[in-house]
Amino acid sequence: MQYSNFGEKFTRPNGISQLMDDLGKANQSDNPDLIMLGGGNPAIVPEAHKIFLKECKQLHLDGNIDAMLALYDGPQGNEEFIQALADMLASEYAWDISADNILLTNGSQSSFFSIFNLFAGDMPDGSHKKVLFPLTPEYVGYADQGLSENMFTAAKPEIHILDNQQFKYGIDFDALPIDDSIGAVCVSRPTNPTGNVVTDDEITALNTLASKQNVPLIIDNAYGLPFPGAIYVDANLSWNQNMILCMSISKMGLPGLRTGIIIANKERIKALRQISGIMTLAPSSAGPTLLTRIVQNKELIPLCQNFIKPYYENKAETAVRLFNEIFSGMPIYLHKLEGAFFMWLWFKDYNLRSEEIYQRLKTQDVYIIPGHNFFMGIEDSWEHKHQCVRINYAKDEAVLRKGLLALRDVIQNGEK
Repeated sequence: MQYSNFGEKFTRPNGISQLMDDLGKANQSDNPDLIMLGGGNPAIVPEAHKIFLKECKQLHLDGNIDAMLALYDGPQGNEEFIQALADMLASEYAWDISADNILLTNGSQSSFFSIFNLFAGDMPDGSHKKVLFPLTPEYVGYADQGLSENMFTAAKPEIHILDNQQFKYGIDFDALPIDDSIGAVCVSRPTNPTGNVVTDDEITALNTLASKQNVPLIIDNAYGLPFPGAIYVDANLSWNQNMILCMSISKMGLPGLRTGIIIANKERIKALRQISGIMTLAPSSAGPTLLTRIVQNKELIPLCQNFIKPYYENKAETAVRLFNEIFSGMPIYLHKLEGAFFMWLWFKDYNLRSEEIYQRLKTQDVYIIPGHNFFMGIEDSWEHKHQCVRINYAKDEAVLRKGLLALRDVIQNGEK
């Protein structure tokens, strides 16, 4: 069968499909010994889960379930939720923001498909624009979003070695290729896969560079403030008319509701609204309806601060403790855990590549994510991109320990 250029591009093997295939199979498996450390599935935080279930019951008692399930919203999304969100953000951060600055989507993946292809790719004047990732590694789900080929570029990060076998990536501003070929700049904060939190100063500097080039700075805030709030270092949430801030309700424990949030200037929201109408008619009503009263009553931010953030921060402390115990004295480095819920391990000076580590662990029913897929726009010859793996540590401690021990064994045996 012959496919279109679109079909050929989007049916080829890719990293995000591999990740989600593994996640789906693991979730449906009845194997009690399977260890899933590879997906991005958030944990069910007990206190938050109770509140969400209680809200579902209340919606049913109030007779609002039918409206949630049986009525279309407009292409921009549920108006009541959007207004509540705008009011919350204006109050919490003193932003000059209204409902016209917010659009809902069917999850962050959908958000970025629309945003990337709005600003990059083949342009009407015959030029070709790219999305610049100023700090790699970056989220694997970006890699195959472009309708055009060769739509992403990146600069290698600075690598800062820290104490206790830890390290941290930094933006190499001198190496950023900001020129007329760039249509947008994008960074995740906290960064998936590393848990890196780009500093406030780095965000300011990136926005200055993007503004001078008259392109947007896109910030993927799926793990950040104010929800779910999984940031463990000092950081402030900022937004202005040149930024496109993307949020999600998934990491609060609601990934199945597929609700993404885009905050941008009114002109860009209007354009994205047109795209939304064509692609999806309207985004899902389930997530917004569930959360509207919680936002209106100013319960969402305390929920994240008091329960969700501490839950993940405790998991991060456990992950660091297990790393120090299991990999002590080995040439293996852990990226400093500043946010989100991923361990990013760098196997410095080992010959075993991340893809081979992944395949060997998979035969033992242990799932991680090989790191090379996260280095979009970086040449394959850079050995560092083949020396890293991502691990989801939002798991039971016993499961995480077992997975890390299996990883250590594969590394040690691979060197013999």
